[in-house]
Amino acid sequence: MKRVHTLEFEDLAWFPDALRNAMTRVIVVFSRVVGLRAGLAAVLSRVLREEKLDRVVDLGSGAGGVMPDVLEQIRQQPGLGDVTLLLTDLYPNRDTVEAVAAQGRPEISYRAEPLSALDLEGAPGGLKTMVNCFHHMRPPQARAILESAQRHRQPLLVYEIAEPPMPFVLWCIGLPLNLAFVALMAFLLTPFVRPLSFGQLFFTYVIPIIPLFYAWDGANSVPRVYSRADLDELLEPLRRDDYAWETGQAEKGQGTGFYLLGRPL
Repeated sequence: MKRVHTLEFEDLAWFPDALRNAMTRVIVVFSRVVGLRAGLAAVLSRVLREEKLDRVVDLGSGAGGVMPDVLEQIRQQPGLGDVTLLLTDLYPNRDTVEAVAAQGRPEISYRAEPLSALDLEGAPGGLKTMVNCFHHMRPPQARAILESAQRHRQPLLVYEIAEPPMPFVLWCIGLPLNLAFVALMAFLLTPFVRPLSFGQLFFTYVIPIIPLFYAWDGANSVPRVYSRADLDELLEPLRRDDYAWETGQAEKGQGTGFYLLGRPL
């Protein structure tokens, strides 16, 4: 397997939630800029229609991510105006749970009880999604997630911004330049963050802690992403006639993204 599990600070238990959430808000803005929302919405809309589903159950939602924005695009599609979104996490973000409830939007909810992607038995019905978080899983965890979806006959869509664009050696050589570029992006994108707090501004432009960690984690997420060959290796022992797996990219003109889709036959 060519994937390399480099260090991302947001994976560490001691990493402050406030800093993790601030980085997530910048990622949401970045996702809009590169067109991830459009690509994800297009794939989700197709699968929801084909599977005749009206709910998306997002796994590993954390502080919410891009899925609420994606839901708005999905509900604008013909025949999908009643689709709802349930955010879930193994460690639900309590602030986000309360914020989502306070919004009073019946189409979006956040499950307060933990839900593990490693065991989807008894999970709420609907199309399961993992958006820009599957690369955080080491191979044994990643395979366990895929096996759980297949065993419990749950449709699952894993979505990442892109496949790894280069070999690990070349990534190492270009890391200093990559770090500088991603840090610059944090400075440029922060004014578009919502909600934009004083703390986000202070720790971006006065004491640039957020851009430093955002740059490191953003750059180090690249070698962690599973390529198609890596996914084939994960899926090799799981191949069965009653469950189908497919990989693909967002269609031309519909944004960006690389996905793995599994669904029962």
